[in-house]
Amino acid sequence: MTAYFPPARLRRAALIGVLCAGLAVTGTGCGEDPDKGTNGVGKLSADKIEEKAKAAATEADSVHLSGTLVSGGTSFTLDMRLKSDGGSGEVKSKDDTFQLLRVGEQLYLKASAAFWGDSDSAGKLGDKYVKVPEGDPSYKQFRGFTDMDVLLDGLLGLEGKLAKGSYTKVGHLRAVQVTAEAGKGGKLAVSLEGTPYPLLMERAGGAGRVELAEWGQTFPLEAPAQDQTVDYGSQLPTTKDQGGDAAAAPSKGSGQGADPTKP
Repeated sequence: MTAYFPPARLRRAALIGVLCAGLAVTGTGCGEDPDKGTNGVGKLSADKIEEKAKAAATEADSVHLSGTLVSGGTSFTLDMRLKSDGGSGEVKSKDDTFQLLRVGEQLYLKASAAFWGDSDSAGKLGDKYVKVPEGDPSYKQFRGFTDMDVLLDGLLGLEGKLAKGSYTKVGHLRAVQVTAEAGKGGKLAVSLEGTPYPLLMERAGGAGRVELAEWGQTFPLEAPAQDQTVDYGSQLPTTKDQGGDAAAAPSKGSGQGADPTKP
C-alpha cells in the first residue's frame, strides 16, 4: 500500500530541506549544536559569562585596546597596547593627538608643538618624548591611559539587568553577546574560542565603543632614546591651556592613575 502525503505537507518538507541545506553551508545546520567546538561559555547564564570574561581579563598579561572613549565630556580615540608594567600608544581628542609611553613608573608624552601652545619651549618639544614628572599634576591624569588595570576595571562594567544575546563574530573570532537593560546599560561580546576574553565593549549611554584584542601577546616596552627625550625636572612646561583641554585631558582622580573611563 502506497502512503499518501498531502501536497501541503510535501511542500513543507521540501522547504525545510532547503533551509537546512542552506544553514548547513554556513555552519549552523538544522539540529546542529551551536556550541560545538566552542569553550562552552555560551551555555552559561549572562551573569556567569560576564564573570568569566572579567576573570580572564584580570589574569591576562597584556591587551591591545582600541576604539572611542568619552571622559569628562570629551571624546577620545584610543589605540593602546597595555601590560602590567606599562603601556604605549596614541590618544586623540578633537583638538590634540599625543603619544603616551610608560615604562614602570616613568611616563613619557610626545605631542606636536601646537600641543604646547604659546610656551617658550614649544618648538623644542614638538615630536620629542617629554618626561612627565610624578609630582606634576598631569602625571596621574595621563597615566590613566597607560594603566591596564584602571582601564579594564572602568571599561568592563555593564549597568543593570543582564541578558544573554545572540552569537556573533568580532573579527575572526566567534563570540556571545551579553546585554544590560536591552543594550541601554551596555553590551559586551565574549570570545567563544579559547579563553573567554572580552572582545568588544559598548558602554552605557554612548560613552564609548572599545575593541580588546591580542590578549596575552608580548610586545616591546622600552624607554625612548636619550636624544629623543626632554627632561624638565619636577614640572612640565605650560601647555596651551594650563589646566584646560590639553593639560587635563583625562579626568582627575586619586591613586596611581586617574580613571579616564569615567564619563
